[in-house]
Amino acid sequence: MAKEYSKYFTKPSLLDARKRKNEEVSLIDYNNFDLINNFGVNKTYKINTYGCQGNEADSEAIAGILEKLGFTESVELEDADLIILNTCAIRENAENRVFGNLGNLKKYKKNNPDLILGICGCMPQEEKVIEKILKSYPYVDLVFGTHNIYKLPEYLETVLLSKERVIEVFSQEGSIVEHMPKIRANTKKAWVNIMYGCDEFCTYCIVPYTRGKERSRKPEYIIEEVKELIKEGYLEVTLLGQNVNSYGNDFTDLDYRFKDLLNDLNKLDIPRIRFTTSHPKDFDLETVKIIAKGGNLMPYIHLPVQSGSNSVLSKMNRKYTKESYLELVEYIYKYIPNASITTDIIVGFPTETEEDYQETLDLVEKSRFEGAYTFIFSPREGTPAAKYENTLSEETKKERLYELNRKINDGYLLGNQRFENKIVKVLVDGQSKNNSEVLAGYTENNKLVNFKGDSSLIGSIVDVKIYEAKTWFLLGEYIG
Repeated sequence: MAKEYSKYFTKPSLLDARKRKNEEVSLIDYNNFDLINNFGVNKTYKINTYGCQGNEADSEAIAGILEKLGFTESVELEDADLIILNTCAIRENAENRVFGNLGNLKKYKKNNPDLILGICGCMPQEEKVIEKILKSYPYVDLVFGTHNIYKLPEYLETVLLSKERVIEVFSQEGSIVEHMPKIRANTKKAWVNIMYGCDEFCTYCIVPYTRGKERSRKPEYIIEEVKELIKEGYLEVTLLGQNVNSYGNDFTDLDYRFKDLLNDLNKLDIPRIRFTTSHPKDFDLETVKIIAKGGNLMPYIHLPVQSGSNSVLSKMNRKYTKESYLELVEYIYKYIPNASITTDIIVGFPTETEEDYQETLDLVEKSRFEGAYTFIFSPREGTPAAKYENTLSEETKKERLYELNRKINDGYLLGNQRFENKIVKVLVDGQSKNNSEVLAGYTENNKLVNFKGDSSLIGSIVDVKIYEAKTWFLLGEYIG
């Protein structure tokens, strides 16, 4: 649709994205913008979201902005007047999927020349991605990054009314935007960002370059948002951050950290509080003790370890050791005996030896994980690890991944079996796709439960007695 570039033409810079100037984070209140009009009336949109919960939360904000502009969501992708791909850059496969989908969308553009096609999220924050879009996807009308979602009304106005192409991706430390409207995907479970960005600079990870520096929302805004969700009938909130345990470390005028936020949220009248993702180096004993208070703080902790080898952990720049990680795990089990711990593990990291790999298997057994996201190392251009020498064959990497997954699955089943013949509380998400009489939901320990029940139970927390544990889920009987 758009023909030439508008005044909005800013490409990302990896060099600028690396910088951490420690400047004061700017706070932007979306309520102060007088940009909302009705140019989206009688038009429809569709958002395809890739990647993590942070991207899902961003898509909810994008949908909120679009509906304030008068857009309504399209049922079918091919019928939409605006299609936005909100993308992930964490692994090469994710990027390839997006480019494949962009290619497929070209036919919709041919059938409807007025279709606006946009791409946003982490991928556009990479220089190579923008160059590829400019070269190979001239039919993409709108490109923006992770820092400027709030400017979407301006961009759409330019594309729609001026018929100009918008490419604006900021490579900056980042700001915080409060009060952006949201159309939440779930009516009982909500994502709540508590911080943005990442300062860890793990050698394999592109996120610090795509998401900017760590910057924490003020606690009053977070608590205000959760209180509003309570009024709206939400039963579960998941606190989001690339490293939630470093929440508040960037405050210069406030002595308030993650443990303080959990303590305050523990006092609110909402049944469930979760959080993701944790970094082991910042997960202190005080935070463990706060979670141990129970109540609405769920006994489920996702604690990415990535490797059990100190040599590999050092090369990854993870800033902890196998020994300190295991010590933290034992603290968690000591103070929260019913805790379920899951993790992330990368196999095939450059220079990983058989001994390094065996250290990882040893850590898995000692940590008693009840699930894990496991991956073969994926080099990301612009990160230090992308230049490390690859010493392993693809066959060796796959063999290690398969063996690791077998051990993870054993732990998954063992973790589920401890709930057999016990009554658990399940927040019911919906009906099974294969049987309308079977409902599905999650326990406090984040275990998937299937049980027979009436659809009127959807959206409520109910008691279910577990009679059989499978590797991936539990089978139970509704008791009230």
